[in-house]
Amino acid sequence: MPVEALYRDDFYLSTAEAVVTAVHEDGGIELDRTCFYATSGGQPGDTGFLERADGSKIALGQTKHGATKDIVIHVPLEDQAQPSVGEKLVMHIDWARRYKLMRMHTACHLLSVVCQYPITGAAVGEDESRVDFDMTDTIDKDDVTAKLMELVNQNHPVYLQWITDEELAANPGIVKSKNVRPPVGLGRVSLVCIGENSSVDSQPCGGTHVSETQEVGAIHIAKIEKKGKENRRFRIKFGEPVAEA
Repeated sequence: MPVEALYRDDFYLSTAEAVVTAVHEDGGIELDRTCFYATSGGQPGDTGFLERADGSKIALGQTKHGATKDIVIHVPLEDQAQPSVGEKLVMHIDWARRYKLMRMHTACHLLSVVCQYPITGAAVGEDESRVDFDMTDTIDKDDVTAKLMELVNQNHPVYLQWITDEELAANPGIVKSKNVRPPVGLGRVSLVCIGENSSVDSQPCGGTHVSETQEVGAIHIAKIEKKGKENRRFRIKFGEPVAEA
């Protein structure tokens, strides 16, 4: 049975009740509904724990998809207790970690606004993220940082709109990434919109994001690396730029 992915409609939901629907031989746990984001599109899956009726906890080391995107598997750390099918649990995601990833993922979207080149790869991290662009131009990282912080400080709203798989197929030009395709096959695709009426950006994405750009906080481009003749890797970090010696 497809999981009810609560995180798709509420990125700030950090705890909720669920029922165990399957327990795999390797210990992986399926639930009828989940607020845990599963690894996808360059964003790591959530960690946290499942609370049982007696108050004991099942610590989770990762969340991943199963054979299809509508299956989410919660993977316990070693030596954790195993729940029973039908058991009611309370999910608790590691909110501090998730919120960092939400801020970082939103920052990656802002970078794609500042640097309007095709995206060839991306990886969202808790402390550093990277976005690769198909480009040959030389660009100043401090200038990019200044433009990023301008968008952050303007405090644009960030919100979702939904389109059908068919609408996406009819408008392939809205996808900025050359290699990572938006999550399709679930009937609808989420567009991450930035700015009133998508005035700053609109991009298909299944990840989690903050609700306004101000929440991203201080960020900077730590480094721009040349990765091949037509590829540049931008590394984003939290905080103010570190002065070079």
